[in-house]
Amino acid sequence: LLALVLLNRLKVMQITPYMWVGALLWIFVLKSGVHATLAGVALALAIPLRNPKEPDNSPLEYLEHELHTWVSFLILPVFAFANAGVPFAGMSIGDLFHAVPLGIMLGLVVGKLVGVYGFSIGAIKMGLAQMPEGATGKHLFGVAALCGIGFTMSLFIGSLAFEENGAGRMFDERLGIIIGSLLSGIAGYLVLRFVLPEEREKTPGAPSPSPSGQ
Repeated sequence: LLALVLLNRLKVMQITPYMWVGALLWIFVLKSGVHATLAGVALALAIPLRNPKEPDNSPLEYLEHELHTWVSFLILPVFAFANAGVPFAGMSIGDLFHAVPLGIMLGLVVGKLVGVYGFSIGAIKMGLAQMPEGATGKHLFGVAALCGIGFTMSLFIGSLAFEENGAGRMFDERLGIIIGSLLSGIAGYLVLRFVLPEEREKTPGAPSPSPSGQ
């Protein structure tokens, strides 16, 4: 960590030194017994966001762009398929109302909506942020509902929280995440599906929706 901070303070803009130190950090953290994903967080915090000599060349944004394809089409799908298996054999409707899946569903569907929408509106009202141009509170409400879609990180946190409690608890956790994410996605879609045409009708001269729906 000190080496990463030193590289940052010396304004090293090449990605390679950070990667070598980050690889060693990942190995050390893994062998220490602490979850190795923390090494990735620390590494990302150390990589410079801005290059003072080349304002348009951000090392962190460059790395994010280069990793995007690998993460989206390989790493996350493999993680999801490896962690989301839910055995539906013998499952009953009562399993949906177990405390664990029910609590996770409410956390995703209600908690995320209230938290994201409430804090966003609060920040706007206090002058700490501005509503995006052309957006309204209804748009923000629909996007906040979509924020309840939790998959990879929810599975990751759930596996850490319940891994000591046996496979039954893990089944409850995954069931709650999948159903909660589906409900959040449907709710967000329905809100935006009705709000966007409504706003378009109120705007004089607004273009009609394209055949693709965009």
